[in-house]
Amino acid sequence: MSSDLLLLSNESDCEAVLPALSLLPHRVRVIAPDSSAMVTASGYELVVVDARDNLANARNLCRMLSSGGAGVPVFAVVNEGGLVVVNAEWGVDDVLLPTAGPAEVDARIRLRTAQRGAESVAGGPVTVGDLVIEDETYTARLKGKALELTYKEFELLKHLATHAGRVFTRVQLLQEVWGYDFFGGTRTVDVHIRRLRAKLGPEHEAMIGTVRSVGYKFVRPSRTNRDATGSRRADSAAQEGADLPPLAEQDPDAEAAEPGHDGLPRQAEREYSAPQ
Repeated sequence: MSSDLLLLSNESDCEAVLPALSLLPHRVRVIAPDSSAMVTASGYELVVVDARDNLANARNLCRMLSSGGAGVPVFAVVNEGGLVVVNAEWGVDDVLLPTAGPAEVDARIRLRTAQRGAESVAGGPVTVGDLVIEDETYTARLKGKALELTYKEFELLKHLATHAGRVFTRVQLLQEVWGYDFFGGTRTVDVHIRRLRAKLGPEHEAMIGTVRSVGYKFVRPSRTNRDATGSRRADSAAQEGADLPPLAEQDPDAEAAEPGHDGLPRQAEREYSAPQ
């Protein structure tokens, strides 16, 4: 799965720092390694610091990022000779050599971002911009106002927000939110996404983004250009209109009555406003 990465380097592109990144589907933004990176870093899933040359400056930048409270994992790219000076004081989560292959780089990124998501859930409420999700009380608040969500809507929103920026296919969401024993079709996901967007309201519905022909992702509000909210909302609606049938046709109960792939009737989904 692709992730949103921030690369701090004086180079103009990621290929000059870590060639493997250019061969992976991750979205990488490259900016200069200065103090403004502290503010920018909070909108990404992982920050990569180019530490191949000026080790002293790279160490200070890594320490600043890791202690800044953004909670974003920090990787450092160092030459083999620089490995001898990297220690716990750097505050980095991992170290990569410029020669690391795509498979190694992707595995390290995937494992670290997944671990961060698990830590967020275990550590208490999930906070993404104005949205606060409290797992213990099964409540979600947007700008302090509680959202009236069903159990599955809450679980879907929590799953997406916990892995903000990561793209999930409809099948993955069915497996990870509904469970492997659910016999309904992927249209169930589309219906719940529509309902979530409606409850988030016009101002915040763009938090749940559509990736055409792939699935859905939670869009980090800190990276949203508020001036373009209207156009993004129109684009999102246009994409959904192309991918989905009219809402009237997306009745989960009607779908549950349709035969599944094995010829057996699909189970009707019952929603609950509190966990069982």
